[in-house]
Amino acid sequence: MAGVKMAESQISVRSCRELWTILLGRSALREPAQIEAELDRHWDRLHLGLSYYKQPSSSSAGKVKENKNVPQPLKDFGLRISKLLNLDEEQSVQLLQCYLQEDYRGTRDSLKVVLKDDRQSQALLLKIADYYYEERMCLLRCVLLLLTYFQDERHPYRAEYSNCVNKLEKDLVSSCQSQFEGLFKAEAPTWETHGNLMTERQVSRWFLRCLREQSLLLEIIFLHYAYFEMSPSDLLSFTKLFKEQGFGLRQTNRHLVDKSMDALVDRIGYLSCLILVEGMDIDFLHKCALEDCTQQHQFSSAPNVIKEMDQLLLTFGDIPHHGPVLLAWVLLRHTLRPDESSPVVRRIGNTALQLEVFKYLSTMLKGLGVSGNNCTASTAKMCIYGLLSFVITSFEEESLQIDGVSTQCSQLIDAACEVLSAPNLAEVFWEMKPNMGLGMVLDSAVGMFPHKIGPLLQLLTALVSNKSTVKKVYNFLDKMSFYTQVYKHKPNDVVSNDDETLWRRQTPKLLYPLGSGQTNLWMPQGVLGQVMIAGEQGCMVRWDYSYSSWTLFTCEVEMLLHVVSTADVMAHCARVKPILDLVHKIISTDWTVSDCLLPLTSRIYMLLQRLTSVINPPVDVIASCVNCLSVLAARMPGKVWSSLHHTGFLPFASNPLSNMSQCVSAEGMKAGNYGNLLVQIEQPRGEYAVTIAFLRLLTTLVKGQLGSTQNKGLIPCVLLVLKEMLPTYHKWRYNTYGVRERIGCLILELIHAILNLSPEGEDQGSTPTLQSLCIYCLTNTEAGQAVVNIMGVGVDTIDVVLAAQPSSYGSEGPGQILIQTVKLAFSVTNNVIRLKPPSDAVSPLEQALTQHGGHGNNLIVVLAKYIYHKHDPALPRLAIQLLKRLATVAPMSVYACLGNDAAAIRDAFLTRLQSKTEDMRIKVMILEFLTVAVETQPGLIELFLNLEVKDGNEGSKEFLLGEWSCLHVVLDLIDSKQQGKYWCPPLLHRAALAFLLALWQDRRDSAISVLRTKERFWENLTTPLFATLTPPSDTTEPCVLETCAFVMKILALEIYYVVSGSLEKSLKDALQKFSSARRYEYWSQYVKSLVCRVAESEEESICYLSETQMLISAWRMLLILSTSHADVMLLTEDATKLKLFMDVLDGTKAALTTPTSVPCLRLGSMMATLLLILLKHWKNVVAAAPDILSPLSLILESVLQADQQTMERTKAKIFSALISVLQIQGLNGGDISQLPQLLLCVCETVKDEALALIDNTRHVSQVGEALEDEDSMETDSPRGPKDHRDGVCVLALHLAKELCRTDEDGEHWVSVMRKVPVLPSVLNAMELSLRSKHNLYFTEAALHLLLTLARTPQGAAAVAGAGVTETICLPLLSVYEVPSNGGSQQSFSRKSQDSACWPGVYRLCMSLMESLLKTLRYNFINEALDFVGVHQERILQCLNSMRTVQSLACLDEADHTVGFLLQLSSFCKEWQFHLPKLLLDVQINLCYLCQTCTYLLHSKKMLHHYLQAKNGEALPPGPLSRTQCPPQTPAAAGAAGADREEAEQKALLAVQCSLLKILSKTLASLQHFTPDCCQILLDQCMDLAEYRTLFVLSFTTPAFDPDVAPSFGTLLATINVALSMLSEMEKKKETASVSIASLASSEELQALKSLLMFTMENCFYVLISQAVRCLKDPSILPRDKQRLKQELSSELSTLLSSLSRHFRRGSPLSPASAQSKQPPPGSKGSHEGQEPIIQLVQAFVRLVQR
Repeated sequence: MAGVKMAESQISVRSCRELWTILLGRSALREPAQIEAELDRHWDRLHLGLSYYKQPSSSSAGKVKENKNVPQPLKDFGLRISKLLNLDEEQSVQLLQCYLQEDYRGTRDSLKVVLKDDRQSQALLLKIADYYYEERMCLLRCVLLLLTYFQDERHPYRAEYSNCVNKLEKDLVSSCQSQFEGLFKAEAPTWETHGNLMTERQVSRWFLRCLREQSLLLEIIFLHYAYFEMSPSDLLSFTKLFKEQGFGLRQTNRHLVDKSMDALVDRIGYLSCLILVEGMDIDFLHKCALEDCTQQHQFSSAPNVIKEMDQLLLTFGDIPHHGPVLLAWVLLRHTLRPDESSPVVRRIGNTALQLEVFKYLSTMLKGLGVSGNNCTASTAKMCIYGLLSFVITSFEEESLQIDGVSTQCSQLIDAACEVLSAPNLAEVFWEMKPNMGLGMVLDSAVGMFPHKIGPLLQLLTALVSNKSTVKKVYNFLDKMSFYTQVYKHKPNDVVSNDDETLWRRQTPKLLYPLGSGQTNLWMPQGVLGQVMIAGEQGCMVRWDYSYSSWTLFTCEVEMLLHVVSTADVMAHCARVKPILDLVHKIISTDWTVSDCLLPLTSRIYMLLQRLTSVINPPVDVIASCVNCLSVLAARMPGKVWSSLHHTGFLPFASNPLSNMSQCVSAEGMKAGNYGNLLVQIEQPRGEYAVTIAFLRLLTTLVKGQLGSTQNKGLIPCVLLVLKEMLPTYHKWRYNTYGVRERIGCLILELIHAILNLSPEGEDQGSTPTLQSLCIYCLTNTEAGQAVVNIMGVGVDTIDVVLAAQPSSYGSEGPGQILIQTVKLAFSVTNNVIRLKPPSDAVSPLEQALTQHGGHGNNLIVVLAKYIYHKHDPALPRLAIQLLKRLATVAPMSVYACLGNDAAAIRDAFLTRLQSKTEDMRIKVMILEFLTVAVETQPGLIELFLNLEVKDGNEGSKEFLLGEWSCLHVVLDLIDSKQQGKYWCPPLLHRAALAFLLALWQDRRDSAISVLRTKERFWENLTTPLFATLTPPSDTTEPCVLETCAFVMKILALEIYYVVSGSLEKSLKDALQKFSSARRYEYWSQYVKSLVCRVAESEEESICYLSETQMLISAWRMLLILSTSHADVMLLTEDATKLKLFMDVLDGTKAALTTPTSVPCLRLGSMMATLLLILLKHWKNVVAAAPDILSPLSLILESVLQADQQTMERTKAKIFSALISVLQIQGLNGGDISQLPQLLLCVCETVKDEALALIDNTRHVSQVGEALEDEDSMETDSPRGPKDHRDGVCVLALHLAKELCRTDEDGEHWVSVMRKVPVLPSVLNAMELSLRSKHNLYFTEAALHLLLTLARTPQGAAAVAGAGVTETICLPLLSVYEVPSNGGSQQSFSRKSQDSACWPGVYRLCMSLMESLLKTLRYNFINEALDFVGVHQERILQCLNSMRTVQSLACLDEADHTVGFLLQLSSFCKEWQFHLPKLLLDVQINLCYLCQTCTYLLHSKKMLHHYLQAKNGEALPPGPLSRTQCPPQTPAAAGAAGADREEAEQKALLAVQCSLLKILSKTLASLQHFTPDCCQILLDQCMDLAEYRTLFVLSFTTPAFDPDVAPSFGTLLATINVALSMLSEMEKKKETASVSIASLASSEELQALKSLLMFTMENCFYVLISQAVRCLKDPSILPRDKQRLKQELSSELSTLLSSLSRHFRRGSPLSPASAQSKQPPPGSKGSHEGQEPIIQLVQAFVRLVQR
């Protein structure tokens, strides 16, 4: 069917309903200019009214046929519509198009099927008929709306309405009148004329529409004449017209009127009557009469009309609607021509009174609806007010009564009260003279008071409208001057004058028979009384006595309390009810008067208690009592609750509530007097005044935020509502239409209030709170099902109710209440799901919400279909909000639930989303729903994205946007050309971007691929980032911040996920523009000012915190990304980076140094993370930055003072930042004066954290003893919760270390550590940690700090003095277990070289001991020997294991161990004295170690083999583990990309370096265990027994065999290996394919050369010393000595020549040779280039050769 594209073809035509929505201000068009444009555009339609809809004609049919834009099936269907509705063919097609756009509930495809199918197309026809009737009504409503507000100064569009009304005014009435005549004379359609669809039911609907239109037309005429004068001739014609039509009762088609239409017919009568009364202009007549210029009135110059009217009106009198017209005419005739017309006037007047005109007036005003925003009702009241005032002024009250005093008088008062309820009339009344108009009614009511309390109080209650009138009413009642009483017989204590017209009291009298001491009225002696009426029944006396009625009211209430159980109770109730109603009206209007009314209000509780317990309680009085309490409870909930609690009225619990199940079972709960009243009286009668009042009272108490104890007291009341009322209220009996809806609404309002209680008001104990009880009941009992049923009412039912209610209801009709109830049900369900405690079981409520019913009757479909509701935009919005919540939390597919309706519902959603006039909040909600669906509802989002695969080969899929894709709308919304237009406000723009961000975050590649290639997509997307925002004050539109945040996040995700080469060119252009337009600086500055703004404002006044956080987080994401993608993001200039960095620093400082609020700290923490990341990545920028240390120190001080748990992470970040800055800048950037303060802060933290750690560890150890079963040394045993690698404690220790390192000479830290006991607390914590093997990171950091201190003499002394040995020596044992078999290998395995582990702690302890011994020398020797003694097994095992384990861990430990032994070897004699056995073992092991290292250095193959076999984790033997290069040398870091061989060579080089280090330290240690060279060469009497022979006399190359003892061959081999490595390094890079030189940097090469030289020197030294020792040893055979000489002579000569060659090339001196002990002989005289070591060796060779 040529793809039914009606939406596009004719959308220029607005439907009347849409026009009405726009004029009401419910659409996106809100500006006065837009309203004016709409009125101008549709002026013609408004002007024509119903005549706009024309009859069918052949010319119109022809035009339809010729129209090429409309598909043929639609034309054919349009003609069928035309036939059925008797409507012009063109308009029928247009109507069809509007219907399809607005109300059709299928898809465009389904329409083709419907039009072809007979039955379906008939149903569609009838729906369109209803739609047409609705359109006609909306057109009239538009005119009515204009007339209602065109003179209302408060209305925003008054000027526009007024212009339009002035244009319409000329022929508005005549056209309305002719349309009205046409309607009531119209012949009913029949199937012969309108087709066979015109059944009886359709005819009835047609007639109902006809009546409604008549009523609306009359309303328009009435309102028009309220503002404009009616000419006498018009009045005559209207009178004739209405007489002919019988004021609505003589319709042409009256045979069609059924009972449901009565109200409409009455309304037509009321409006006809009002038009005639308004036309006589009684107000103006009254004014003329007062000013005595009656000739000005328009009727005074129309005697002919008057005559004709007289004749007409004499025929009136057969229907009640005539009464007011006759009364008004009587006034008119009486005023204008009092002389000539008395008999006619009297006849007409009597007829009016016989029609009970006053009773009719009050019925009519009630029937027209509640005033308020109902203009017709209030205008009618004004009109009748004028009529009544003038009637009462003109005629004596007696002449207005026919059948006895009381009835007509009370009817007059009823009418007066109805009239006075109009806004402003009460004030007008009080400003008038008291003897005029209705003031006379008040006078006569006062005259009967207090004999009749009712009439006066009824009037005064109506006269209370605002605060000023309250004061007038209060004072009026406070100063009464007459007291009227009725007597059957003359009492004894009264004397009277002769004619019995005046009485006088002889004795004082109490007016109420109450007990002494109670409030009473006292009439004194001598008071005169006027006898007003005397007769057989008795006489009425008005005493001239002044009193306050308020006292009298108190007495009346007291009296009722006295007679409550007697037969008089009903009579007394009738007197007290008006009092209560007045009190209620007064305190609800002006609370300030409540104190004066305390005597009354305080007695209400007792009244309630007494009245509810009598046998037949007076329900209306009880309801009035409860209403008063509701008003009181709004101001003082606590007081009302405590007083009510004792009355027994409310439900209560007879035993204390302990748990939820007891509450829900309601055991021990009593329903109270209210509960009994509901069951025994209200439900059987079907009247629910008390229930409505009770629900209001409960809601008020709940909203009053009582304390938790009172709220617990309310549990029984709420439970009664949840268990007994909510599940069943819809089944109760009701006498009045609309009460059921109201009760449902009130129940849900109560629940809504409970669910919105703030949690502070409810303490979380074991007993249930009101909120938790509500949530439990709704999720698990029938109450929840009842709420589900309310939500399931569905859009169709609501439409039916709305259509059925007469327009008189205004905003208070049953339809509106039903909508309100459903909206509350949505809100309640949403809150229950949000607040309910998480549980695994699915609750009945969730089941009911998500179950799949057959025939599409599940709730999800019902909720989705609320999108079709057009009357109240909030209803679909809340339905979608609930859908959004369900889509997030419920484990179900919304798409599956929608079933066959999915596509149609999608179309409806998108239609509303696309509409330019749709209310913005619905659009935002739809987009939010879709945003959630991206993540949680894959099926649904595919439906909405509607992507179609481009035709092409199957392999590569390209996508296109389908016709019904939501992306069309989204792309429109972000289009930079649309921004600022009325249909794209900022909130909507934000929602569209949030949806796009969801697509990117969820990686919806198909959608993203379509979007990113759309032209101008990136340009449009990034537009917000180029806008200049208002400075961050409260006026910033918060959603703009979010908009920018979303754009930044989308950019970041795109840059992160897409390889830089394949980014779209337009995106690169946008980033280029961003960079060149200096937007980095702009946003950095803006974010900084935002943070400062939050920091300056108080916590309460931060109005857009979440948006601020979102923007800062997005900006942070962009900056972090720029550190790794600088090339794409073009953030390369150092100056820009520095500006950005300093802004982040300033922002962090602002957020963290102010007197902090929680939001501030949160922002500060976010900024601190960013600061840290930038510090790590932009080192060169930071190095050039100005002083960073000072602000960071300030921040740290501030953060440390704010000592909350929330700050832990932030503290850690600041410590980390300080460490980085110190490492990058040192102190050069900062002023040294900050150091002491910073140190003090850090040390305080360390001390406090260490103490906290001690407590924590003790606690953990007690808990965890059962779990502890650690056997291997490196296993990370469970760490305490406070011990993290980046925990505050660990980082503070590292920072302290950096600061102490900076402050080398110790001028600051010494004084700080004297003030703050840092070392003792750290050492205590460390000891405990070592013993329990907890807190690994802490222990490691602490050891690093101690190591740093131990490097300076002061520091070492401090550390040793604090008892470091006691801390470490023995506890360290628990860190490892030396296995019994001695050769443990696993104790050296490790996870990764750098990660913290307990062996690392052991190694650090070694280093610490070494450092302390090196610094303190003899002062520390005893402690060092203790340490060696305690850990000897581990030490020997380590030295020994080098032969079997070549893991990097093992090498590392050997290095540390040998380093320590090297220091200790200086103290050989002490060692020999204390631990001789250990010394021997160590010496032997060191020699073996020397042999092992030499062998491994010599035989690379062997080393290679070992490393491959033993050590998978440290070396990359195969391509798989290539990336794990050993982190020993930075040079090894690039190995990942290199080929395998190079990687292996690098790893090998690293191990060789380690072995060399160990070897050099071993030889240096052995040097101390062998005699001093000079001494042994020169000193002949040296005691050789002191020194052992360390090496055997053998010259074989060292073998890799533990049984071969180390020999001189070992030492020679060592020298050889060193030399060969040296020469290998000298080789040019070209020669070797992979040489050492090519693998290491120049500094590393230099260090390696020095190390080799140091090794050789030490080796020569040990060799010479040991050789001389052997030569001098008498125990060695001369033959062996000779062999030694020969071997050494030849070997050394060879070595010497190689060495000389080497040195001639210019090799460096060993840096350690200066430290080696020997003074090289003859060095002074040595010529240039002759190295001391060579001289020494040469001297030795000469000695040997001798």
